[in-house]
Amino acid sequence: MIRTDQIAAELGAELTGPGDAVVDDITHDSRQARTGTAFVAIRGTTVDGHRFLDDVVRRGAPAIISEMERPARFHGAWLRVADARKALAKAASVINGDPSHRLDLVGITGTNGKTTTTYLCRMLAESAGHRAAMLSTVEYRIGDESVPAVRTTPEASDTNRFLRRAVENRCDMAVMEASSQAIDLDRCDFLKFKVAIFTNLTRDHLDYHGTMENYFDAKKKLFDGRLGDKPGSSVVNVDDEWGRKLVDDLRREGQRVVTFSQNSATADLSARNVEVSLLTGTSFHLDTPTGVRDINSPLVGKPHVYNMLAATAAALELGYSLESVAAGLAICAGAPGRFERVPNEAGLAVVVDYAHTDDALLNTLSTARELTDGRIITIFGCGGDRDRTKRVPMGQIAGRGSDLVVITSDNPRTENPLEIIKEIEVGVKETGTPYVVNPDRRDAIYRAVREARAGDVVLIAGKGHENYQIIGDQKFDFDDRKVAAEAIQALPEA
Repeated sequence: MIRTDQIAAELGAELTGPGDAVVDDITHDSRQARTGTAFVAIRGTTVDGHRFLDDVVRRGAPAIISEMERPARFHGAWLRVADARKALAKAASVINGDPSHRLDLVGITGTNGKTTTTYLCRMLAESAGHRAAMLSTVEYRIGDESVPAVRTTPEASDTNRFLRRAVENRCDMAVMEASSQAIDLDRCDFLKFKVAIFTNLTRDHLDYHGTMENYFDAKKKLFDGRLGDKPGSSVVNVDDEWGRKLVDDLRREGQRVVTFSQNSATADLSARNVEVSLLTGTSFHLDTPTGVRDINSPLVGKPHVYNMLAATAAALELGYSLESVAAGLAICAGAPGRFERVPNEAGLAVVVDYAHTDDALLNTLSTARELTDGRIITIFGCGGDRDRTKRVPMGQIAGRGSDLVVITSDNPRTENPLEIIKEIEVGVKETGTPYVVNPDRRDAIYRAVREARAGDVVLIAGKGHENYQIIGDQKFDFDDRKVAAEAIQALPEA
């Protein structure tokens, strides 16, 4: 617990009202307010938190943090700040006892690979004998306890509350995904990262950031100190052009940078002699500053080699041994819905993958092509109310990398699914690859499975681990893996 005058001092806030009010939690969601909770009134693009002041007072909130002056009708503790979002992040850290300072915290950002790398970092920590916590797109986990994720990177108040629980549950390491939007919205401010990882940067979220330069700059904040403290070490993929730019920028500032690559022998960590099998996984020769090892992993595909290199670099920076790293990589199956094969007795290779950007789809199709001499049948769509600029490129990549494309719906949300499909169709048509249109995702999956023969790979892309589909403003139960399994079971031969 902390007094409001102490919070005001930490924030540099102008305090009006009682300074001895006691606070033990913080939120910007009025529904979470209660006795002891400080409420941060944020003026968002659609909702102004000040509308709910009467409600949070009725719920017992002893303090309000706001950019506005205290209303005459309010008689509690009012902390006026210059930036409510940054104040939320700072106060959340202080009220929860600065939990990120009491853990080896690893933050991971990039367009692709964040989730798998997060899972790998947690597994490598556990392999080295540590108790770990994890915030990912799929789940929030402390030790063996897990709940489904609400968003990739939670609000600062939720993250600090989670990290405090991790400390209380004897965790000494935590790893989290840091999305560009979350970084831009100050959700990661004032977290102390022992290691920050940059996986790659490709076209995505341009509906939010506008340009690739803005997108990169948002990611860069995780590394250059604009969030508060600079990370102890920055781990960067130098096979990515934006990664190379990041390395140059950070080294000019004198920061510690550890590089990884599949293409450059001069990187600090590199992978050679990569071999991939749909049956046995991936093997490669790992070169690191502390030694070399032959790695055998159940993960399938060269994109996962980047994830393993990133997690290995972070593990070594945290002081884990190379022996424990190799042992951890040998047993980690990665994140759900990341090139995940659908088990079946029909002998069909049906794979579900989260690829929802043009670069991720290219990588996934390249992996599939390496694994088969048969055809590749790709089912995918694009999300509605999201970045439209990637739809034509994704159609082009699907056409170039597939023998048959089935264009369907992803999460159309409030857009007309057929209009989204038309935009994708432009790209597929350019390639001349045969394709069919079926906006019903379930029927599209059934059709693709019926079309498959022995030796083919059926790739269901875009949704991965998601167990829902959003159509209009409604969320329906839908899991690509379950639907694919049902489709295989319904085959006459099954």
